[in-house]
Amino acid sequence: MLAAAVLLLAVLGLASLALGARSVGWSTLLDAWLHADAADGDHAVVRARLPRTAVGVLVGLALGLAGAVMQGVTRNPLADPGILGVNAGAALAVVVAIAGFGVGSVSGYVWFAFAGAAAAAVLVYAVASLARAGATPLTLALAGAATSAGLVSLTNGLLVVSQDTFDRYRFWALGSVAVRSWDAVLDVLPFLVVGTLVALATARALNGLALGEDSARSLGQRPGVARAVAALSVVLLCGAATAVAGPIGFVGLVVPHAARSLVGGDHRWVLPVSAVLGAALLVGADTVGRVLLPPTEVQAGLMTALVGAPVFVWLVRRRTAVGL
Repeated sequence: MLAAAVLLLAVLGLASLALGARSVGWSTLLDAWLHADAADGDHAVVRARLPRTAVGVLVGLALGLAGAVMQGVTRNPLADPGILGVNAGAALAVVVAIAGFGVGSVSGYVWFAFAGAAAAAVLVYAVASLARAGATPLTLALAGAATSAGLVSLTNGLLVVSQDTFDRYRFWALGSVAVRSWDAVLDVLPFLVVGTLVALATARALNGLALGEDSARSLGQRPGVARAVAALSVVLLCGAATAVAGPIGFVGLVVPHAARSLVGGDHRWVLPVSAVLGAALLVGADTVGRVLLPPTEVQAGLMTALVGAPVFVWLVRRRTAVGL
């Protein structure tokens, strides 16, 4: 299944390079790689789409993987970076960076996004822990929804008082993988690589947590440490992804369900398959958004909801879906 997911991603990646307001043929796409001609307009189009496709792959991978880790560590099938407030925290921090510090580059956004994502994650867990039963899947979902609503309200409040901040923020907030250079990719790549490696390393610990804390301890695991490491990977992945592409939702919610339906509940397979499927979903959504209403395009953040919602409904209705 992992090989099939990689093949799907490769096909969608090629489609991302070939399709758009100005589409090119497959032969031209191949020629642009083998015999690049700077004077050829079609070759220039293909080269210009490379960073965009790379960002789509990296951001989709990060969000799909982060969603699988969050669902595993909270044992909550509704957990994802958007629902649990991580994306909203990162977005608020970016607005503060724009309004208060005049930050205007991804390399500047990323540190604020990390701080906002981490603060939101800690706040949600702290609020959920105040419940009599502690931080259960239900209390985490409720605390996340309430925290997200509060953070979005604060974000909107800051935008209302600053027209310049609003103008700079509104395009970023829709969620887009469109960039003009490789600078944005290089700014976040180290954080995404580290976050991915840390997340994949938590697979065995997540399998233990799925059996319950007592069972995990009997297997020699330390649930508190496992959750902290998993949370670190989520902050790295979501902070970097949000900084470069804006708050894109639905990827981290839908993709882990699809992965579990394909490979079962073993996180040693769920995590890598979720990463690849997340990249495929975002690249595919961005490509569809480019050809849906030419010559304009629909932002990837909007397309993931349009593409992901029917898939999620189908997964929910399947009686053979694998539980956490």
